[in-house]
Amino acid sequence: VAETTDLKPLCTGCSLGQQPFVRYGGHQMAQAKELDMWFRSFRNTGVYSNLRIVVAAVSGLVFLAYVLSSSSSSSGGRSGFLGKRAEGGETGIMEATQAVESGKPINLGEVPPLPMMMYIVLIFAIGGVVFSGWLAQWVLSKDEGDKKMQEVSNAIREGAAGFLSTQYSMIFKLAFVVLIGIYFLYAARTPPRNLPGVEASSLALCVALSFFVGCVLSALSGYVGMWVAVRSNVRVASAATRSFQEAITVGLRAGAFSGILVVSMVLMGIIALLFIVRMIVPAARLHQLPFLLVGYSFGASFVALFAQLGGGIYTKAADVGADMVGKVEADIPEDDPRNPAVIADLVGDNVGDCAGRGADLFESIAGEILAAMILGGGLSKNLPADVQSGYTLFPLAIHAMDLVVSGVGIMMTECPKNAKISTVDPMEVLKSGYKISVALAGVGIVVLCRLLLHTDAHPLAWMHFALCGLIGLGTAFLFILVTQYYTDFNYPPVKQIAAASLTGHGTNVIAGMAVGMRATAAPAFIIGLALLSSYKIGRSAFGGVASAGLFGTAVATMGMLSTVAFVLAMDVFGPITDNAGGIVEMSDQPEHVRDITDTLDAVGNTTKAITKGFSVGSACLACFLLFSAFLDEVAEIAGVPIQSVDLANPEVFLGGLAGSTLVFYFSGQCMTAVGNTAQEVVNNVRQQFRDKPGIMDGSQKPDYNSCVSIVTQAALREMIAPGLIAAIVPLSVGTFFRLVSSTDDPLIGAKAIAGFLMFATVTGVLLAIFLNTAGGAWDNAKKYIERGTHGGKGSDAHKAAVTGDTVGDPCKDTAGPSLHVLIKLLSTITLVCAPLFVADGHAQTR
Repeated sequence: VAETTDLKPLCTGCSLGQQPFVRYGGHQMAQAKELDMWFRSFRNTGVYSNLRIVVAAVSGLVFLAYVLSSSSSSSGGRSGFLGKRAEGGETGIMEATQAVESGKPINLGEVPPLPMMMYIVLIFAIGGVVFSGWLAQWVLSKDEGDKKMQEVSNAIREGAAGFLSTQYSMIFKLAFVVLIGIYFLYAARTPPRNLPGVEASSLALCVALSFFVGCVLSALSGYVGMWVAVRSNVRVASAATRSFQEAITVGLRAGAFSGILVVSMVLMGIIALLFIVRMIVPAARLHQLPFLLVGYSFGASFVALFAQLGGGIYTKAADVGADMVGKVEADIPEDDPRNPAVIADLVGDNVGDCAGRGADLFESIAGEILAAMILGGGLSKNLPADVQSGYTLFPLAIHAMDLVVSGVGIMMTECPKNAKISTVDPMEVLKSGYKISVALAGVGIVVLCRLLLHTDAHPLAWMHFALCGLIGLGTAFLFILVTQYYTDFNYPPVKQIAAASLTGHGTNVIAGMAVGMRATAAPAFIIGLALLSSYKIGRSAFGGVASAGLFGTAVATMGMLSTVAFVLAMDVFGPITDNAGGIVEMSDQPEHVRDITDTLDAVGNTTKAITKGFSVGSACLACFLLFSAFLDEVAEIAGVPIQSVDLANPEVFLGGLAGSTLVFYFSGQCMTAVGNTAQEVVNNVRQQFRDKPGIMDGSQKPDYNSCVSIVTQAALREMIAPGLIAAIVPLSVGTFFRLVSSTDDPLIGAKAIAGFLMFATVTGVLLAIFLNTAGGAWDNAKKYIERGTHGGKGSDAHKAAVTGDTVGDPCKDTAGPSLHVLIKLLSTITLVCAPLFVADGHAQTR
């Protein structure tokens, strides 16, 4: 009909109006094209980005209003699957417990199942694994570039896989020895009175099994994340040859694979252990089960410490050796293929920053969840049965939400189309996605607090805890802003270091140290404010109950980690883009491609520094929770609580002094290990330049494998001493004071360890912030000069900046990150080994 009918057109203001009706469709297409162009340009504005955040938040608030209205219409507390299963479940468990105490046999068929909420969280965790698999498939489907790119990438893969397989083999040999020790320690002790009816052999089996699972999953998180990272770097390099928008998207989604997978594996591991422990100890109540899993976080911390140590020593020894000879002596660019240590340097980015950080955040999340479950379960004992499971399982629900909000933020992170890299800050692109995750997490925290923490006896308590969670979420965001300010070259601190490079090497180092020291003030204030305010608000939820205050700090910690999957994605983005820059340089790509990867590399340095600051803050809050759990564990073992930890007591003061000393000595051991290994690399590179003079003109190829072999062997050798010191010293301090001074006070060993933990945590947090920030600022000051400021590459200012970067390398990538793990390892190892610190005469007897 349209082809044969000549209708009068509705539009007469243009030439199209004189055409037949069929031609009129062209005008509609023109209007649609104009509308599409307008929408594309609107998507590139900040208004569109902010509008998405508002829409997401409003949608969440509408859902919250629906939940509140439906809940208020019911008169009987919590309704739905949670209330029915929790009420019946807790009653049945109490009956089972009474049967054990009375000596009656338990019919396992009568033991009720765990709350349905655990199955829901498990579904979300499995969904996270599926989503991470989709991300990996999406990234791996991208083009791998030309043959030269693939050759460099293959060399990196081989080096990383070889190192991690050897490293993990050594770690698991040490872990097996610890596993045997933990089993016999718990088999020989009397179970605490908060676990009635639990046999010593069952308790030992539960703790040893949870330690083993924590070790395996922590190692697996690091290894799988590294496996994808070493295959993503070449795809980011290839994407950079087409557009920086595609390079950002590929790099972030490759990092997101690791972030989503780590959170999912933590949840799956804990839920699986809860089911297994229930079968081993069927009489245990829900709030008692987390006490049986204390080995989980210890196992994760144990592996993470050695993974971070070995990877950090590897990456920075290779980096320092490559820079000292390549940049300073031979005057060749970074990642130049003529440098024999360049492949070892690129391998180190993956084994240190990808595998090490994945294991680090795995144990952070695991420790925080278990400590919060213990505190929530203790608080819920005096609450009605229908709300007890909500307080215990709340940490699991928060991280199930994390998978959703972080996944949404990752998928909605978009770089403006048709924009040039000179006009777009990639860091702001990443932050736009993070803001979406934060907005959704804020709504989710409030919703979950209403669903899981509401009780008719205290109808406003959930609001107090929701505010605590929002405080933690705000703390995480403030940490990101503060770290960005001190490590991004768009802000004054890094520019001051770059300016100091004009007057020499010494002034560069002085300026960097000053920036690192100043950078400790803001994070310390933020942590202190968050900790105190969340404690006070939580305590007021139940009219001044101290345990409610501790649970408030636990909720704040969970709020801080409620977007940890996105933060880890930004962290892994750093080493992937760093590797991509090396591949671009070694495969002789055009200069504009290197400009893209250099810009992304600088942003990656900032994101890595952000994650380190984020890890320090979460470690501080998690250690506070674990410290409280340690005091509760000692009280259960001894039968009486520790009323106070008095610093005027010589044993307590000396324990604290030992804790601070360990932090500095451990850091010195890490720096020494990097220095010793770097010397071997320097000697090897110098020898190759002497023996093969044709390397410089390209007529001879350097021997990359010799440097990789040197760094691998040295890193594995050097990581043993600091790791063993970290594990042995706290046990020795507590046992020594128990043996020497327990005649006057049977709890003196535990009190000395309490002082040890407090001093070590405070000192470790501040020193880690200093090392991480100073190292990141030195690195970006060098990159700021390489962009053409103060003479650019090859200038005297650039050489001074290279010196500062060399000093900062072991600070930010070896000692600093290892301190995150150290302070949490100290908290978990003392919690697991608490029976060693209580005198026999004061401990429980059978």
